[in-house]
Amino acid sequence: MNKRKKLVALLALLLIGQIMYSQNVDSLFRDFAKEKGVVHVGIGKFTMSLASLFTEVMGVSGIEVYSFEECNQSVKEKLNNAIATLKDSKYETMVSVNENTERTKILVKIENEVIQELVVMTSGDDPALIRIKGKIKPSDVENVINQNK
Repeated sequence: MNKRKKLVALLALLLIGQIMYSQNVDSLFRDFAKEKGVVHVGIGKFTMSLASLFTEVMGVSGIEVYSFEECNQSVKEKLNNAIATLKDSKYETMVSVNENTERTKILVKIENEVIQELVVMTSGDDPALIRIKGKIKPSDVENVINQNK
């Protein structure tokens, strides 16, 4: 086999490996929940229903927050790489911002014109994962954004 064919074969293997390594949103949350030092806070349907007695919750049924502040640098770098290579066809990118070494992505999963999930991922020195589940109308999100400008 000549050098050109070997090079093409090597590049193909690297690309296939990268595709196989890329995660979807569910596996991202599942895999990093197991990492040492990750702080996970989850607010389920029952707690959200109690909260709705005191505040408007926009159809939110659950919130998960993963903080990586206590993790060692290798876990943070692993998360940063996972966020950079994340591919999930069930989600649309709503916002993607890159500033210096930090990246923020906001993904949404929409069914029947209603947001089923909103995922916020930040990478860099202080990475975090946030997932909000429910049946959220886009107009509610727009109202919250307008109120907090």
